[in-house]
Amino acid sequence: MRRVVLSSYLGSVIEFYDFLLYGLAASLVFGHVFFSNLSPAVGLVASFGTLAAGYIARPLGGVVFGHFGDKLGRKSMLVMTMTIMGVASTLIGLLPTYDQIGELAPILLILLRVIQGIAVGGEWGGAALMSLEHSPAKSRGMMASFTNAGGPSGALLGTLVMTAFATLPQEQFLSWGWRVPFLLSSVLVVVGLVVRLKVAESPVFQEVKHDKAEKKPIIEVLTNHHKEVLLAVSSCSGAFLIQGLLATFAISLAVTSGASRTAVLLAHGTASFLHIFTIPAFAALSDRVGRRPVMIAGAIAGAVMAVPIFELLRSGSTALVLLAFIIGNPLIQACMYGPMAAFVTEMFGAKMRYTGASLGYQLSTTLGAGVGPLVASSLLVFGGGNPIYVAALVVAVCLVSAASIYRTRESYRASISEQPLASVVAKAA
Repeated sequence: MRRVVLSSYLGSVIEFYDFLLYGLAASLVFGHVFFSNLSPAVGLVASFGTLAAGYIARPLGGVVFGHFGDKLGRKSMLVMTMTIMGVASTLIGLLPTYDQIGELAPILLILLRVIQGIAVGGEWGGAALMSLEHSPAKSRGMMASFTNAGGPSGALLGTLVMTAFATLPQEQFLSWGWRVPFLLSSVLVVVGLVVRLKVAESPVFQEVKHDKAEKKPIIEVLTNHHKEVLLAVSSCSGAFLIQGLLATFAISLAVTSGASRTAVLLAHGTASFLHIFTIPAFAALSDRVGRRPVMIAGAIAGAVMAVPIFELLRSGSTALVLLAFIIGNPLIQACMYGPMAAFVTEMFGAKMRYTGASLGYQLSTTLGAGVGPLVASSLLVFGGGNPIYVAALVVAVCLVSAASIYRTRESYRASISEQPLASVVAKAA
């Protein structure tokens, strides 16, 4: 069990180091390097557009790798997704700039970002399932949450590495300093593969792998379990919107409001470090009291605290910016995100669990963390630099998530046998 959890955790750390490192670079670098022909404000929007491309590609990765993961096994897909992510990230670190090759530079950047999205879209479902399907029934939430804890761990690692190079003079940072964190991905991937190759296949998959399903997993999910997918999307979108905004938009907002770039990155890194521990803590709480009450509490807190968090971010004070990041990620977002891996995967039976859970989860990341920063940067321009419209967006999405979670039935004590958990979805009113 320890080896399985370590494998899922490390794999998630490496995948999200690569994936979220891109978000930091989008906030600080890509507007200058790949969109230097545009004004700073428009260049930032274009940079977040490339960030969104990776999130848009994540559901495709979830469907493709989910299909083969349900057919061939979880482990082989996880080895493949990690390798693809490492190659794509290393190539980003080697890309020529707009000044060197013109419009081909942002085109190649978008292509590699899409490949990253496909890889991480296939990674999460398999990693969460490996932990969930190996774990005892009474600790499924906490064990599966280590996959999600890899997200802030990867973000912390990426933030620390990027911060170290961000201390370089601006010219050196923009010319070569930002590239080194991406090139380090190749080293991390080798370490991750060594651990992952030693893990046994999921015992739940072993039980059903010889059973021939009447339909292909994706067809089964879309025809008979589309309600679960839609509920997963709407339930999780609030957590991912907060995650996406704090990882990218908030950094840019705090820096442009007067806080130093290095201080903001360190504040984000501090919050990410705390996030690593609060995710499994809230997940463990959901093993005792249920997924729904914990996640609903987080969604309501996100709606209530949206305006105060953005006011703290634009204060120009390092201490207040740190407070905003701590309230947003280790507390509010973790309350929703901690139980989420179990909450989503418990909606589906073993024969289509990889596909169904991946599709629901990745669609919600696309809407929340992918499109969110792009919409937020546009709303900031529309508001003349005042983030009030961005805060209103957070309030609305968090309330939708709370209502959607309320529409589900509790699953923390249900079986994760081959049959779908039909009791998870509440009957329509």
